[in-house]
Amino acid sequence: MKRLIDTVEQRPWIGWLLFLATTAGVFAIGLLAASIIERRQESYRVDLVQPIAEWEPRNAAWGVNFPRQYESYLKTRETDFKSEHAGSAEVDYLEKHPERVILWAGYSFSRDYKQGRGHYHAVNDIRETLRTTTTLPGTCWTCKSTDVPRVMADIGPAEFYKANFLDLGHEIVNHIGCQDCHDPKSMHLRITRPALIEAFQRSGEDVNQASHQEMRSLACAQCHVEYYFKGDGKYLTFPWDKGFTAEQMEAYYDEMEFSDWTHSLSRAPMLKAQHPDYETFMTGVHAQRGVSCADCHMPYRSEGAQKFTNHHMRSPLADISSSCAVCHRESEADLRRDVYERQARVMELMLLVEQSLAKAHIEAKAAWDAGATESEMKEVLQLIRQSQWRWDWVSAANGAGFHSPTEASRVLGNAIQKAELARHAITRVLFAHGVNEPVTLPDISTKAKAQAWIGLDMDQIRETKEKQREELFPKWDQAAAQREAALPPVLTAGAPRYQP
Repeated sequence: MKRLIDTVEQRPWIGWLLFLATTAGVFAIGLLAASIIERRQESYRVDLVQPIAEWEPRNAAWGVNFPRQYESYLKTRETDFKSEHAGSAEVDYLEKHPERVILWAGYSFSRDYKQGRGHYHAVNDIRETLRTTTTLPGTCWTCKSTDVPRVMADIGPAEFYKANFLDLGHEIVNHIGCQDCHDPKSMHLRITRPALIEAFQRSGEDVNQASHQEMRSLACAQCHVEYYFKGDGKYLTFPWDKGFTAEQMEAYYDEMEFSDWTHSLSRAPMLKAQHPDYETFMTGVHAQRGVSCADCHMPYRSEGAQKFTNHHMRSPLADISSSCAVCHRESEADLRRDVYERQARVMELMLLVEQSLAKAHIEAKAAWDAGATESEMKEVLQLIRQSQWRWDWVSAANGAGFHSPTEASRVLGNAIQKAELARHAITRVLFAHGVNEPVTLPDISTKAKAQAWIGLDMDQIRETKEKQREELFPKWDQAAAQREAALPPVLTAGAPRYQP
């Protein structure tokens, strides 16, 4: 430093040179900062090729303005990816696990339960499932279509929920897409389903204050959650008031003495988990590290100088290099093996619960048939309810437990214990009524055999569905086509709404 000072004193022009260089450097840094701010502000401005209406349900109308995102979204039509335990390929879970027919006896899931094929097929799949041949509320449409926010804005959420499911079919035709998650003016992520907003409000929080990274999960949490239909109006509600864990949500349901249905064999007051993906995710390490759903299921892509979010929402295992490998430095083979190993351990426990619970339901029926009383069966029914809720909290969530394998294993271990405690309690009741031999278990080795044993007339159910296809669905599509014909035409042709 002294030498530099001496040099400057001897040669003053060097001091001026340093001063000018420093000034130029500061000026350059200022220009760079201004450029960054300008580009950031430009990213918030959306110049649209074709204006998008506030409740525009047609995904193609958004695709005109955002072709890269739309083209990647259209790939959700693909149903050819199948990992070891999940994927987008159709899987008949009742055929694969016939014990589940017994677990859901008396409930529509015993008729039909398949792996969801992805957002593009949501409307088609709910139309085609054999679960929608019974009387259902409009609530069942809530997460299936971009038309839902439009209809809710028109008639209000409460009226939407309590409407008859079939009476809304002509309104709900566009599959899940852009409208569900984005503001049409700014393209910012937004919440379009009131249940999530209301759940935050009950906890004293404002979802509008969520960060962008949090919104990259909350946009998914509008639908990928556990919920129930509250009251006679079937108002869609999230049971989050006590927390996200299986036990906390169970305590919420117990406090209000809620049940989805009464089991037709065991007579237990049952809970049916929907798809608590967000809740299981929130108990896992990725959520703890600040990772969002979109980071893994919608990783960024680059085309030339353009970086954008890949809207081909699917399993990260289908594109490990863009999802897992962004953070993890292991090889793709090692990462895939790690996922499969964790899922396999969870699935092993899950199957043990299913087998134990199926026996518990059948044995409980035998106890009732032997003359058991309500007081004798009270403990049994509570244990069955608790066990099956814990099993379903893991089973109904996507990812085969991987979103939180440690928590999933803990919950399933608890479920096994409660199922076996229920069976021991049933044995005592049977013994008290003179039944000293083990209950003869029926042959439920296939879906068809299990459905026949619980008394389902599957031929009649399929006949009712076929009648819907022939008489009802064409009327829905015709009414929808007439309504959409009055809308401004989309500049480019979009994908078809519904493919039978």
